[in-house]
Amino acid sequence: MALRGIRGAATVEENSREEISKAAQLLVTQILSLNEILLENVGAIIFTSTNDLTASFPTAGLRQLPGFNLVPLFDAQETFVEGSMPMCVRVLVLADVDKKPAEIHHVYLGGAKKLRPDLT
Repeated sequence: MALRGIRGAATVEENSREEISKAAQLLVTQILSLNEILLENVGAIIFTSTNDLTASFPTAGLRQLPGFNLVPLFDAQETFVEGSMPMCVRVLVLADVDKKPAEIHHVYLGGAKKLRPDLT
């Protein structure tokens, strides 16, 4: 096994606790499922969100799922850059996996698919 970073991002329709939580949960559960990662092999999960998302931390939504209370989670606000994608939650999952970098499935949802068209 090797430590790998798996990326993802999703846009939300509105600045609400429900939308931010749903995006965080969907991103991480899809990353774990597509990459066949057991929760016990996750070292940490780091979220950023754009400065227009103020209703909730993405980690608050993820902590609602079973087992995530044992995973180190971290939130940060993304640096504002003119012209960057608004209403966006990004994630970096650090996990031990039995995959080569080219075999990793990164997850981009909604409008965030535009961020990495090479991966979607």
